[in-house]
Amino acid sequence: MTQSPATQQLLEARPNPFGGMVTAPDALPASAAEFAQRLDASLAQWTADGLKAVWLEVPIARSALIPEAVNRGFTFHHTSDDYLMLTALLQEGAWLPHFATHYIGIGGVVLTPDRELLVVREIYGVAGRPPTLKLPGGALHPGEHLAEAVEREVLEETGVQAEFQSIACFRHWHGYRYGKSDIYFVGRLRPLSREITMQADEIQECLWLPVDDFLSREDISNFNKQIVRAALESNGVIQSFIEGFGGPDTREYFMPGHLVDGIGVLPFPGKDGASGV
Repeated sequence: MTQSPATQQLLEARPNPFGGMVTAPDALPASAAEFAQRLDASLAQWTADGLKAVWLEVPIARSALIPEAVNRGFTFHHTSDDYLMLTALLQEGAWLPHFATHYIGIGGVVLTPDRELLVVREIYGVAGRPPTLKLPGGALHPGEHLAEAVEREVLEETGVQAEFQSIACFRHWHGYRYGKSDIYFVGRLRPLSREITMQADEIQECLWLPVDDFLSREDISNFNKQIVRAALESNGVIQSFIEGFGGPDTREYFMPGHLVDGIGVLPFPGKDGASGV
């Protein structure tokens, strides 16, 4: 005889503040048959309790459970190196937030007092176009601040040490890789060294180029010219943090320079609060 939900053991889980139930991944049974029985009982009970949705995190070691969840209406939400997150709606019209929708990258306008610009030419072009001279830069690593990311990318690609000064502008682009969107920031940096050591596995050319030559060349894209102009002609916003809203280890804010050192807006550690541009 089939047991009622009240007499079957439910999956270990906790409610979240938004009317959902979040299962405990470490407590999931190893047996697919046991998981299926307990999941059926849990879904019946949670629906009766008026919950809106279920978040089911399945560790890679428990991947045999995934077909049982999919057969009961769960869909894939996102994945990481060691788990897969599935979700199921218990109420029609309930809403769940999407997973990360954007890539984040940053390029660096590294400019000397003599108006020489650090530029690179990558080995591979984009969308079938031959590679042209552009700014050094790349994607952020997990947990990395914008300022430290662009300093790292400049150093990795060119061997030049540079100090972040400000964010000059950014571009927001839909329809990027795997259907996600992309935000590309442009930072201005002050070079601390000039010797170039090129990252040969990604870059085929790296040089200091008079910025006026960069802006006048026909083989440079208008996009790259405009973002360099933005760094040249605007002070941008500088890295700071705001008292009472997270420390600089986990957050960075970008504010107009005249607000930094004001009430509650402080220079980022190691920064003097001046834009330097």
